[in-house]
Amino acid sequence: MATRLCCVRLPYVENILLNIQNNVIKRNGHWMRGKPPGIARSLEQRLAEMNKEDKTLTYRIDIGFPLPSRTKSEKLYERMVHLKKQRKDAKIEKLVRSQQLEVNLEEVRKDWLETDGPFHIRKIADHYSVYEHLFGDAYFIPRTNLKVFYELPNNDLCPVYYGNIIKPSTTTKIPIIEYDANKEDLYTVLLTNPDGHFSEKDKEYVHLFIANIPGSDISKGETIVPYLQPFPPKGTGYHRHIFILYKQDKKLDFDKLKVNDSIDLSKRSFNTLDFYRENQDFITPTGLCFFQSDWDPSLTNFYHKVLNMQEPKFEYDFPRPYIKRQEWFPLREPFDKYMDKYRDPKEINKEYLMKKLKEVHPFKEPEPELMFPNAQKFERETYLPSWLKERIRKDRLGIGRINEIK
Repeated sequence: MATRLCCVRLPYVENILLNIQNNVIKRNGHWMRGKPPGIARSLEQRLAEMNKEDKTLTYRIDIGFPLPSRTKSEKLYERMVHLKKQRKDAKIEKLVRSQQLEVNLEEVRKDWLETDGPFHIRKIADHYSVYEHLFGDAYFIPRTNLKVFYELPNNDLCPVYYGNIIKPSTTTKIPIIEYDANKEDLYTVLLTNPDGHFSEKDKEYVHLFIANIPGSDISKGETIVPYLQPFPPKGTGYHRHIFILYKQDKKLDFDKLKVNDSIDLSKRSFNTLDFYRENQDFITPTGLCFFQSDWDPSLTNFYHKVLNMQEPKFEYDFPRPYIKRQEWFPLREPFDKYMDKYRDPKEINKEYLMKKLKEVHPFKEPEPELMFPNAQKFERETYLPSWLKERIRKDRLGIGRINEIK
């Protein structure tokens, strides 16, 4: 009976405690907003409720080939057996003690690709949003080691890894593509850029499309879209250029996608997700590698002479910082800096550039820089205000806004 009475009186006791707590807070001059800490939810609970994911919406589909099922215990057992074998090898111990042991990096990479490499590549691709921007909610774990190289002038090769930076001047020629495959199988190789379409938001530019490749012999494949080097416009940052290797179940007809005019960019519009949906019953992605590329001066000539178009230039429109409303009589504000706050930065840079161009002679070498610039007297002997003297001193030392036009 006593237990039942205690259970009935608990809400009453809780209200009394809340009233006492509120009275103490009022007496101290503070008001509590919301529920007290003992009753209110914690920050962790509120964040967990706000960030709760619906698995039906966030579920991702694996569209690649299944990996051989191996448990962690099996992998650990194989590594322990290999480690014990290495420790018992007297030759290896002798080389280690004499600091003459050489590690074969090719074997290390081969072992990595056969074990954890495909999973690491998938994580890298997820980091760069490759799967999200090409396949939406789908992904695949690369089962085939796709190797791509660009030839350099000195007969060296520039490899394509997983996000390394390669300049457009290096990618003028069609790359060398290698992978291990059976001669009886058919493959498709695609090179696409999801970041550089000029007119459509969800479209890509396909730079290379070779289908019906017997085995790994690229030269015998059917060229659907001829190679066109990457051309990231100035001011747009780094563009991802993604190589994808598909394995075909049979010979496919891609005449609808065939491009004869390699210069017409409108015919190179492409969408990887639509392409895969149309052919998902006959193709499976199995290889992946990609690089990043940004603008360099060699593209100016490429736009003018190859694409026959004016070179596009972009500028990021940063959000304007908050500036206090201009006053008629500002107190304790530097005259020149205060006035420049409310001017267009491009106009100020133009003034500096025009001033610099006036000092340059088209047929004479520029004057050598002075060892002690501020030891020279000012050119004008008339009165100069202090703010103008300070600006001249900074320009001589290369401090401040003059650096924006260098």
